[in-house]
Amino acid sequence: MKRDLPRLANQTFDLLIIGGGATGSFVTRDAALRGLSVALVERCDFASGTSGRSSRLAHGGLRYLRNLEIGLVRESLRERLALMRIAPHLVQKLPFLLPLYDTGLFGRAKLAAGLTLYDALSYDRNRLEDPAQHLPRHRWFGKRAALEREPVLEGKGFKGAFEYHDGQMYAPERLALENLIDADANGAVVANYVAAEKLLLRDGKVEGAGVRDTVTGSAFDIRAKAVLVAAGPWADIFLEQASGRDTAHKLIRSKGIHLMVPRISNAALTIEAGGGHLFALPWRGHTLLATTDTPFSGDPATVAVKERDIEGFLATFRKYLPNADLARGRVEFFTAGLRPLVSDSKKDSYNTSRRAQLVDHANEGMDGLFSALGGKWTTSRALAQTVTDAVVNKPGKAAAPCITATTPLPGGRIDRFDGLVKGFRKTYPGITALTHLAHMHGARLPLVLKGAKLTDLVPLGPSQDVPAQIGFAVTEEMALTLDDVVMRRTSLGQFGRPAQPVLEQVSSTMAALLGWSDEKRRAEIASLDRHFTVAA
Repeated sequence: MKRDLPRLANQTFDLLIIGGGATGSFVTRDAALRGLSVALVERCDFASGTSGRSSRLAHGGLRYLRNLEIGLVRESLRERLALMRIAPHLVQKLPFLLPLYDTGLFGRAKLAAGLTLYDALSYDRNRLEDPAQHLPRHRWFGKRAALEREPVLEGKGFKGAFEYHDGQMYAPERLALENLIDADANGAVVANYVAAEKLLLRDGKVEGAGVRDTVTGSAFDIRAKAVLVAAGPWADIFLEQASGRDTAHKLIRSKGIHLMVPRISNAALTIEAGGGHLFALPWRGHTLLATTDTPFSGDPATVAVKERDIEGFLATFRKYLPNADLARGRVEFFTAGLRPLVSDSKKDSYNTSRRAQLVDHANEGMDGLFSALGGKWTTSRALAQTVTDAVVNKPGKAAAPCITATTPLPGGRIDRFDGLVKGFRKTYPGITALTHLAHMHGARLPLVLKGAKLTDLVPLGPSQDVPAQIGFAVTEEMALTLDDVVMRRTSLGQFGRPAQPVLEQVSSTMAALLGWSDEKRRAEIASLDRHFTVAA
């Protein structure tokens, strides 16, 4: 996968996509697989915004049943299945416990009814080749049995817990990347660090966008018959700035922070917290505490975690999990993202629907311009299908049907994940990080390990990433900055700031490949500080 800027500047595309997060990456793949000529530009790096700062869940949205959003729950459950099918190395099942405290028979019966409906709506959940991926129906654990499984649930009035299952993404940023890798293999042109600055409009028709390569500063136009804005929380802001017109479609931005702490449970915990809910999610030997839901105004680029965010969030968790030892000093990493929500007149962001909306701006005098608003990771593939359908339904377009729900991603072209790991162990004996590498790259792992020396396979830190991934990220996965490698192509920075010797090694490898001066290399290391520093 290479940045082909001359082709972007000289070809007229069927579809130009602005934004390289979950939605943009899925649309790029869908359109390319259907035979459209497609381009995607992202002003920073792929999945570096909201899509890389999620709770890492592929879930049906059990709580949406409260608002009777049956259609959204069914869609989410169907798409959870699709993700597990096309990316079995990156999306796997996760058991949840929903504990009950001071709840009477009516409250328990109400939750049981909701979970029964959840099971019914996911009637096709086990239509997967790998039995290890099958999701059982919900069940009830009494107090003693629940505490034997998860002692951390002990608390005043504890009655027991329901168990149900959903899915978890091992590395959502790599899920987005694999969509783009497959799109590139099918003729798409994708480029990070290319910022769209204006829409090209003539006689009420969009003709592309004026863009700037932020690496060199050079500006050029990309011509396209249709343009999709998939800019997440920036979508409505970008539309107004790039078109010079007000947009009727405004987003609500909701800030969600996540905290990583040492593991406190084996199962995921869904905690009913007053009018909302909390998650304690096991992830790679740690626990991810998720998530806040507070309205945010201002520049989306300024969203950050503040000390009061951390202390307030921990205080809420301590109230419901007093035995979890959630002291401030146990926070290993933190991150903040913005949910782009489509306004539906709800009074608060928590109760605002997570539905997606595709806007055709033809009625606003911008024919051929579309915006993908709202949505969530789990349903991004379905939204992409809707977008591509709308584009190909324009006069003069002809394309193949959508196949992305059943066609595996490049790393997902395997029968069973456990079988993949066993096969790799025979081919690559002695690699301690092999299971992690199989999760990250799936069937593509032999490409990463080709020509690697033994010293290239020694883990660099707690993330279990290895030096062989660094050069591969630069030469084959369009990594241009140290941030790209540390935070997204690998997970080196997702457990807290990597040790200085690790950063020196990784930056030196990249410097040799990209021609960085030592001053540039040191600046790249310093640029990582924003990920590990609490905002004022």
